[in-house]
Amino acid sequence: MRVAMYYRNSDVRLQESPKPEIGPNEILVKVISSGICGSDVMEWYRIKRAPLVLGHEIAGDIAEVGRNVKRFRTGQRVFVSHHVPCMKCRYCLAGHTSTCDTLRTTNFYPGGFAEYLRVPEINLENGVYVLPEELTYDDGTFVEPLGCVVRGFKTIRFRPGTTVLVLGSGIAGLMNIKVAKAYGAERIIATDISDYRLAAAKRFGADVTIKASEDVPKLVRQANGGRPADYVIVCAGAASAVDQAMKSVDRGGTVLLFAPPMPGTQVPVPFGDLWKDEITITMTYAASPQDIRDAIELMRTKKVVLSDMVTHRFGLADAGKGFSLVASAGESIKVIIEPQK
Repeated sequence: MRVAMYYRNSDVRLQESPKPEIGPNEILVKVISSGICGSDVMEWYRIKRAPLVLGHEIAGDIAEVGRNVKRFRTGQRVFVSHHVPCMKCRYCLAGHTSTCDTLRTTNFYPGGFAEYLRVPEINLENGVYVLPEELTYDDGTFVEPLGCVVRGFKTIRFRPGTTVLVLGSGIAGLMNIKVAKAYGAERIIATDISDYRLAAAKRFGADVTIKASEDVPKLVRQANGGRPADYVIVCAGAASAVDQAMKSVDRGGTVLLFAPPMPGTQVPVPFGDLWKDEITITMTYAASPQDIRDAIELMRTKKVVLSDMVTHRFGLADAGKGFSLVASAGESIKVIIEPQK
């Protein structure tokens, strides 16, 4: 079968690889749509394990089922989680599924930028979801990232009728904007360095947009009746974004660190102000099985529509073009690879 083998952001090669063979408790999925995630182009993180096949935002058809598999059948349209928690350890039982050792070590094989992938037993148990008929394969590529956003809103205990500031309007920021709107935010403010992304933020639900190079805390207050934001969601990994967040959150408010920082990133924390103003700083990573189910339901019921975010599609042979687009952070939002083309 064909795969897109990642060596670095500027070097993604179409190669041949053996079609995976499944065991009795596994399934084989024919990948139809596979989204390029922002984390796929974090070269400082990916290149350490290269060459490898990336891709974890996938949707496809079950092509084969192992002889012991009873819950699924060939032909079903599915989304498959690449990382899954065990749901049995002390971390999972405490609700911290993202810190589960199983979640941090599981994956399907070889990756979503391939014609087929093998789903191991643990992923089959806790990470395979049949797509409702209302959802397309493209919708399926949004399930995992939307699940991560849903988890973030649970983490901050979001209350409707409040002001949300989203720092960074890439794909993650834009999905946070859409969910904030769906959940009843009174006002949504978004920032970015790119005019293209600011226009997208406005199109997808932001009431106010601010260039990230400007005095963001001041302009947030001007746009919000003199007050800072109730919730600040940091969707940019830059230390400057975290600094802006600390200066843009209201008393009793919450800062959510959503984007992964570069290794070694340190940010001065104004402890006195945080203590005095009862500011909560929290973070989120990955999505639990329940978050995935909630994400699917949000899309199934059209409370959150994400299909309008797809800007580019490429066949497997042109996956490198997709990586270049996403890595450049230029005029693209959701880039989808179609491995069967």
